[in-house]
Amino acid sequence: MLDAALLRGLPLPRHGEGDDKNARGAVLVAGGCREVPGAVLLAGTAALRAGAGRLQLASAASVAVPMALAMPEARVIALPETPDGAIDGSAADLLAERAARAGALVLGPGMMGGGHSADLVAGLLPKLEGPALVLDGAVLEALPDQREVLRRHAGRAVITPHDGEMARLLGTSRQAVLADPLSAAREAAARLQVVTVMKGGCTHVVTPEGRSWRHDAGNAGLATSGSGDVLAGVIAGLLARGAAPLKAALWGVFLHGEAGRRLARDQGPVGFLARELPAGLPRILAEMAG
Repeated sequence: MLDAALLRGLPLPRHGEGDDKNARGAVLVAGGCREVPGAVLLAGTAALRAGAGRLQLASAASVAVPMALAMPEARVIALPETPDGAIDGSAADLLAERAARAGALVLGPGMMGGGHSADLVAGLLPKLEGPALVLDGAVLEALPDQREVLRRHAGRAVITPHDGEMARLLGTSRQAVLADPLSAAREAAARLQVVTVMKGGCTHVVTPEGRSWRHDAGNAGLATSGSGDVLAGVIAGLLARGAAPLKAALWGVFLHGEAGRRLARDQGPVGFLARELPAGLPRILAEMAG
């Protein structure tokens, strides 16, 4: 069971009063498109609220300037884009260069699926050296073709699929995943050698070796647009601070769920927004550290 008692025995890295922002690590969030630029903002905000020290956002060139204005805390990178506003596969070299200076890379929130994202994944993953990875959204469907490359990143990658994404990743039906989400998570974790966060009403965190933890303290309000982007950002922020992938995933799932629980208590069980979740994270982290 994933709860506060478990996590108190798995403390996060501590940061002293004299530390500068570099001591808490840098996160790069890459994703979005002309139609869905906000997913990158949600993940980036969550990464900073989880304690990361520096943030870069990378998205389609047409949305880079408004993204920079919406989030003055971040450095924003304009990526080459396709005529329909998706990130072009040719962005892989630029992203690899920027990711080399980050502690954690989130790839996928808000990205369009299909050939362009597959090209980006195929071009980027072999070039990455160093950053911990959180793979989410549209890039997940490209991972089965990158199994051998992913194994090179074993020990530093987390994936965060919901049931539909997991079904596409495994080449099965959504109904099959919903019938046994833990088995699906174990299969994905073993195949790809990644820590797997199987999102749902009950979320499962699974290691490549098959160890698992369940967190069923979420609520219906978390099933809202952008909630998964926030979770990906929280995990990345913890990775940047120095937490190992499994610890970052366990803490990330708990913090996300607890932030939702408190919003449900204070505002009502449904109707709160994903953008409201990150603001509660510093208080929860402080309480857990105390």
